[in-house]
Amino acid sequence: MYRDIVEFAQGTPAWVHALAETGTDAGLLVFVLLFALAWWRARRREPRDMALVLLGPVAVVAVYLLSEVVKVLVREERPCRGLAATIAACPETGDWSFPSNHAVIAAAAAGTLVLAWRGLAALVLPLAVLMAFSRVFVGVHYPHDVAAGFLLGAVAAPLLVLLLTGAVTPLVRRWNLVRAA
Repeated sequence: MYRDIVEFAQGTPAWVHALAETGTDAGLLVFVLLFALAWWRARRREPRDMALVLLGPVAVVAVYLLSEVVKVLVREERPCRGLAATIAACPETGDWSFPSNHAVIAAAAAGTLVLAWRGLAALVLPLAVLMAFSRVFVGVHYPHDVAAGFLLGAVAAPLLVLLLTGAVTPLVRRWNLVRAA
């Protein structure tokens, strides 16, 4: 499947290559902006809403760090090292493939944003899938790297947010009282 996707990608126009290479990082910027917008929206809402928004980026970072640990333990070589011609330059040796950090971050950001603002689901979930798929399309990850990363991000980050919301909500409530005084 990896070769089929990468060979298909090679046959696409140059503008698609450029979009695929920059799209993942641009998508991460979109998630940052959406977290800022969700924070702005939550300012006048219940403390639990603000706790969900504040915990989202924390959970994304935590799950990203977990994926880094998994990468070091698994040490899977990237497929772009000699398997096929790729759109993107292959990361340097020692930058392991499993799981895809981009997929982890995209899915974690989408999942936690949906917890904080359900109305974003129709935007962030397809964006996360597209960002994850782009890592195979440009040739730097196997499909299973992306699937595992997506699953890790989509499950672990929202779960972490939900586990911590009960502890953080009273802190937000107290902060609001201090600010109001």
